[in-house]
Amino acid sequence: MTIARRGVCFVLAAPSGAGKSSISRALLASETDLALSVSVTTRAPRPGEQHGVHYFFHSMDEFEAMVAAGELLEWARVFGRGYGSPRAPVEQALAAGHDVMFDIDWQGHRQLRAALPADTVGLFILPPSLGELAARLRGRGSDSEAEIARRMAAAQDEMSHAGEFDHVLVNADFETAVAEARAVLHAARLRTARLPGLPAFLERMR
Repeated sequence: MTIARRGVCFVLAAPSGAGKSSISRALLASETDLALSVSVTTRAPRPGEQHGVHYFFHSMDEFEAMVAAGELLEWARVFGRGYGSPRAPVEQALAAGHDVMFDIDWQGHRQLRAALPADTVGLFILPPSLGELAARLRGRGSDSEAEIARRMAAAQDEMSHAGEFDHVLVNADFETAVAEARAVLHAARLRTARLPGLPAFLERMR
């Protein structure tokens, strides 16, 4: 028998090359109650992308209307395009006891925490060192040295905001990092404040 609970907004943030995407994929593959938030975007669909599955595709006018109406939990304009996290499906998932993972940066985390302060749990992923981070970026083999330098500068800016998150882990070993991220998620699920079904459960114990 389980206790009815409210879902968690689980934010994973990291500089490029720290391993966030790999950790996210591992958690999504193993945690049945965890799903990735489907974002709103104003860019055109790419071949094979479906509305409501990969993104919610909207015009810029529709996006601006959603921002004005408070329908986005967090949002940003990037290179003339709008991106954001729609409020309604997230709140529906939380109320049903399902967890939602957000792949957003520290600015998105700030907005999400302001919108849903009691539901948001932030985890920042750090590389073991700047040297290792640079080696991982070079290991991709697709970026020039100028692009790697740009990413390293951006990484240092990102990492300066790590202290704004509830939890921080160092991704020196992938399996250990996944286990630590999973532990953060499981602990968040068990907080008494997230268990609206606790009184009824205790009542049945009488």
